[in-house]
Amino acid sequence: MGWLFGGKDWNVVAVIFEKKDLYRVNGNRAKGGNADKARDGAKNHARTLYWAVFDQKRKFVEGAEGHSSNLIPAVTLQKLQRDLATNRTVMKVLETLEQAKTDRLSVALEWSGYPKSDAPKGE
Repeated sequence: MGWLFGGKDWNVVAVIFEKKDLYRVNGNRAKGGNADKARDGAKNHARTLYWAVFDQKRKFVEGAEGHSSNLIPAVTLQKLQRDLATNRTVMKVLETLEQAKTDRLSVALEWSGYPKSDAPKGE
């Protein structure tokens, strides 16, 4: 029997900037040393807005703003961070990873928090 005492079994989620009104959720399930590599990949991706690590019980382990967080308004980034764990798309990605249906998944983020179109000046 292979026992993993304290071994990492993480689901790493990165919200990637595609365009102003479209972000993508990339999810990876990784174990052991590969878990650190997956986290570092999400953390260092050039278009990451926010990344997060969850364990297999969906407990938040760690997360932070990504390199492209400056591409969106600070208010939008705060809302994204606040909504991440309860967002329907992210929850579906985590569920798929937890059930080991795949170890990698990428889907468009369905979210009501995208920045609104620029209103004409004076409104």
